[in-house]
Parts: sequence; structure tokens; C-alpha cells
Amino acid sequence: MSTVHPTRPTRTRRLIALPVAALLCSAVACSAADGAPGPAVPTPSARQAGLCRALHKELPDTVGGLKRRATDPASDFTAAWGDDPWITLRCGVPRPQIFNDVATQSVEIDGVKWAPEKLPDGSIRCTTPLRPAYVEVTLPGKTVGDSGDMSALIDLAAAVRKAIPADDSDDVPDGTGGSAAPDATGSPDATGS
Repeated sequence: MSTVHPTRPTRTRRLIALPVAALLCSAVACSAADGAPGPAVPTPSARQAGLCRALHKELPDTVGGLKRRATDPASDFTAAWGDDPWITLRCGVPRPQIFNDVATQSVEIDGVKWAPEKLPDGSIRCTTPLRPAYVEVTLPGKTVGDSGDMSALIDLAAAVRKAIPADDSDDVPDGTGGSAAPDATGSPDATGS
């Protein structure tokens, strides 16, 4: 009767395998720990995409005292500031469901109106109404605290005012108005014209 013995890797194979395994483990650890936030990338119309690209160029390096960071995937329609949890911006998002509720209120922060929506995790999602492209900013619960502090939006106001003009003269500090008029529901022109 013959006995089968499992084969052992030679010493050379073991010596090579250990550094390769260590290298793979460190690469996985680095990518997991250093991964940039990845807000979902919206798909705006051609007209909205142009406005969002202009906004992306105007965005500040800091928002609410938090430094801007890369997003993954990189996009002219998204931005993020801070560490997990981070402040995220998405431009060219679809019309939010909260705009279907006539009771939805907006607040003006440094000349820009925002419609805030409290999310189950304590964060607040704020979307600009009456602009030809909707801008959505999510402020994490850590940033807004129990009081619902949305002052970080002050840092975004100048960029939004400059790149995406209001469609409603009431949404512009000097009353000069914006470009295209919204339809009866207050939504921006979705035709891309």
C-alpha cells in the first residue's frame, strides 16, 4: 500500500509568497482606508451639465471649515469636503420628491434659497429650488448637530449664485432675476434648451 503525503512548498516558494501576500494585504488596506467618498453621480440634461461644470469650477476649497477632497468616481457633478462623514454636493439631480409637497419650506442662506429635508440618520439634505439645475448638498448629522445648523451652506452660496442663476427674482438678493422661467411645478427646463 502506498501512502500519499501532501507536498510542501519549497523554501523558495514560501519566501516569495510571504512578501507578495504582505504587499497585497497592504494594498487592500490602503485602498479601503484611503477611499474617497463617492456620492452618486447624477445625469443632468445638456444645459444643466454646462451649468454644473461652471459650478464645479467655482466651488470653494473649504466648506464649514472642512477641506475639499477628491470623489470616486471623479465628476464635475459631485464634490465633497471633510472626512467620513463628509459634506457632499451633487449638481443636476432630478427634481426632489419634497418639491411635490406644497408645505415644503425653503430658507435663504446668503442669497440662495435651500429646501432642507431631515434624513433618518440625522443629516440634512438641502436642495436649491427655482434654478435651472438643482443643487443638492447633504450635511452630515455631525455637522448640523441637534440644532440643525446649516451655516456651512454660506460657503457655497457665492458659487451657486455665480454659476447657476435663479429662475425666480425672489431668489436673487438684488432682484435681477435669472435666466429661464420654471414650468408650473417650479421645475427647471428639462429639455436641455
